[in-house]
Amino acid sequence: MIDQLLELDREIFLYLNGFHTPWLDPIMLFITETLSWLPLHLFLLYLIFKDHQKKGWLVLIGLVLTIVLADQVTSTLMKPYFARFRPSHEPALQSLVHIVNGYKGGKFGFASSHAANTFGVANFLFLLFGKTRKWIVMLFLWAALVTYSRIYLGVHYPGDILVGALVGMLSAMASFWFYRWLKKIYDNRKKQASPSGSPQ
Repeated sequence: MIDQLLELDREIFLYLNGFHTPWLDPIMLFITETLSWLPLHLFLLYLIFKDHQKKGWLVLIGLVLTIVLADQVTSTLMKPYFARFRPSHEPALQSLVHIVNGYKGGKFGFASSHAANTFGVANFLFLLFGKTRKWIVMLFLWAALVTYSRIYLGVHYPGDILVGALVGMLSAMASFWFYRWLKKIYDNRKKQASPSGSPQ
């Protein structure tokens, strides 16, 4: 059963990785870089503090925790434990994988840290803003685009992406619970410190 899933994963990867053109190569390299999305990250940071003001720091703690959890689970625990070669490092696929500018990533790829981090951020902010800013759901499209670039560049199988995304979304749920717990403590302390007994 596992062998069949792995074979299916390879076949889907080769199919998706096969859709490449010279003009798209530099675009995908740009998309996959974290710093390429700095304007988006700064905008989201602005949005957090605009809507939550002083409590924005509590949101930031939850968001950072999401990324730390997602990244550590995938990079520190899963990749060395499962030791699954990236497609770009798989000897049996060397002549079949489309590589861009010699970029191959690290040796192991299961599960994808890019997927964990981007879907983690998207899910945390969806839980935070989903009821007030409906467009925030578009962050999942951003996460999907970033993670597709990993398949295009030949450094991740679809299975790496799916499991990484799941890790990220679960990390976001745990971190959002922690954020709400911190917020409750903050509100209670503000209420006790207020002369009127009402939160400020």
